[in-house]
Amino acid sequence: MPITASDWATLNPTNNSAAGNVASAATLAPTTFLTVLTGNVAITSITPPVQHTHMLCIVFAGTAGITAGNNIANTKASIAAEAMLLVFNPNTQKYHAVG
Repeated sequence: MPITASDWATLNPTNNSAAGNVASAATLAPTTFLTVLTGNVAITSITPPVQHTHMLCIVFAGTAGITAGNNIANTKASIAAEAMLLVFNPNTQKYHAVG
């Protein structure tokens, strides 16, 4: 199934969407490829912006990171101000941290 132009524009890192600054919470609902968190709460679930394979980039304010469960496949600690890449697998409906 081809990716629609609107879905591609949502995640395409070269579009004109500014990084979304979001307060850290257990459930994250990103709207752009790059999301910058302003708190230090571990993410346990991510609301996918699209339902096909995609990647998200999250910059954490602290070291809370992500916790396996819900739709996150693996636990990974974050490093403050460092970007974490997550890949969504539509077959399993889970995000996987890169690296």
